[in-house]
Amino acid sequence: MRSSDHAVGTRHGANDAMTNDAMANDAFASDALMHRRDAIKRVSAMLGGVALIGSSALWSGCASDRTPSDAAAGPIGTFTPRDIAYLDEIAETILPDTPKSPGAKAAHVGTFMALMMTDCYTPADQQIFRDGMQQLDAQCRADHSASYMDATPAQRHTLLTRLDREAKQYTDAKTGEQPPHYFRMMKELTMTGFFTSEIGSTKAMRYVESPGRFDPCVPYTAGETSWAGHA
Repeated sequence: MRSSDHAVGTRHGANDAMTNDAMANDAFASDALMHRRDAIKRVSAMLGGVALIGSSALWSGCASDRTPSDAAAGPIGTFTPRDIAYLDEIAETILPDTPKSPGAKAAHVGTFMALMMTDCYTPADQQIFRDGMQQLDAQCRADHSASYMDATPAQRHTLLTRLDREAKQYTDAKTGEQPPHYFRMMKELTMTGFFTSEIGSTKAMRYVESPGRFDPCVPYTAGETSWAGHA
């Protein structure tokens, strides 16, 4: 990390050290905010340019400094390990394994979803999300006579494809006063969690550690993987 300036012998020196620390902390916070903002803008563009639900909280930081790896061992807020496993399977259907990249479950996106929902979303949005988890499972039982966890990959894909269309139609038509669609939140968090993870940045996208030179124009062939922003 960073070493602080040492104050030697005088109150003036101590004040200088605290000022330097504050400036360094401000710079670090500003840099982290910029990277988080870039990542969220990238995911928003993938979703058609609509602002992400709760994006102001995601930009400015959340209620804690926990990370998915810190929280992976147990419950997160009201989310039990079983809930998190369920979210992992939803995320894996949205972003599955491919020959080139592991899927969302390998990136612990279920944990990310539970952590961000607990720390960054309003109680009203949290309730919509939790109710949506139940609605999704109930719909799977109605359509396929099986819970989501017991459904086949093809059944899961069919269900989520339909929910994705419904969420898109609802989002396009809703006014500012109407609540978000629960599947929209699930998809946003899945994509944000995956594409800001190490796996998403280094396997699904190309990543080069900075600092490096500025290349304003680089060759690109259609179909190539995109570049990940600096983390």
